[in-house]
Amino acid sequence: MKKILDACCGSKMFWFDKNRNDTIYMDNREFEDVLCDGRKLEIRPNLVADFRNIPFQDNSFKLVVFDPPHLMRVGKNSWLAKKYGQLGPDWKEDIKQGFKECFRVLEPYGVLIFKWNEEQIKLNEILKLTDRKPLFGNKRAKTHWLVFIKDG
Repeated sequence: MKKILDACCGSKMFWFDKNRNDTIYMDNREFEDVLCDGRKLEIRPNLVADFRNIPFQDNSFKLVVFDPPHLMRVGKNSWLAKKYGQLGPDWKEDIKQGFKECFRVLEPYGVLIFKWNEEQIKLNEILKLTDRKPLFGNKRAKTHWLVFIKDG
């Protein structure tokens, strides 16, 4: 049974095991390209779906990873857009809905791992989009990892 959901898996860059049997790797696109440095970029989720409308029942997962796109100002065909995706004009509502959906599909006492790079949008702006407070996380670097828990 699948108990982990990566709601925006992209190319699974931070995963050590990119093919775990207990994990659903979800993204809103399938994509393949060669980057400017010659590396191959492959986005091959198990499930093509939108993090704003996760197609699973409430309380389905013990762990959810939420690493949404974090760039607004990026060239449409740039390698950054290809690799990380791009936020749309309604990004605040999109991220807010993404948090709601991630918490909805978590089991009680389930854990949400949230990753955000604040190159263009500061973490404190993002945290205003959810009423949940992180337990702990990395707040010193430009890329933040935060851990949340769903109340029972």
